[in-house]
Amino acid sequence: MDTHLFDNDRKFMKIALWLSAFTILANLVEGGFSTFFGAQDETLALFGFGIDSFVEVISAIGITTMLVRTFRNPDSPRSSFEGLALKMTGVGFYLLTAGLVASSVFSLINRQHPSTTVGGIIISLISLSVMIFLYLAKMKTGKELNSAAIISDANCTKTCIYMSVVLLVSSLTFALTGFGLLDVLGALGIAWFAFSEGREAFEKAEGVEEDCCK
Repeated sequence: MDTHLFDNDRKFMKIALWLSAFTILANLVEGGFSTFFGAQDETLALFGFGIDSFVEVISAIGITTMLVRTFRNPDSPRSSFEGLALKMTGVGFYLLTAGLVASSVFSLINRQHPSTTVGGIIISLISLSVMIFLYLAKMKTGKELNSAAIISDANCTKTCIYMSVVLLVSSLTFALTGFGLLDVLGALGIAWFAFSEGREAFEKAEGVEEDCCK
């Protein structure tokens, strides 16, 4: 047996668990600040971005559970909790999508616009730097371990990068132009990504249930 390869796998397994734990912590902090400033400044895009972060926590907990089980016993069957966590994530994303779309329509009818989007600019810039780091680290770890699950989680983080870009562009452009529709467009952009993630979560849940039934 090549002990070097075994030690290398153990090293990257530990890295994967730390990255998963950091993802949960980062999303909790990001969600807290985003919803607070989003509500305070009446910024729909920022508030929706914050709620999305909390939904991501559910997904990250499911991934962490899977990693712990897999690393302790690679041959063990997939846990039904993984499927439940994915379904909860999917429902959360769908509810977020519906809420953002309804709120966007309400804002358009009442011609509401944020008092400021400075919070969105700052939070999106911080989120971009953190999520890019997490994406690159997860992708490297997933390739080292040849783990489809970790690579899939990295792609989920990549979607968070796209959301951060949408928030940054809408917030920055509003700050420069004062055009209220941009906040609504940013919120709808986040809603689109949320819907896509919800659909993907349910597809993954079906795969977990098929494995559990084998």
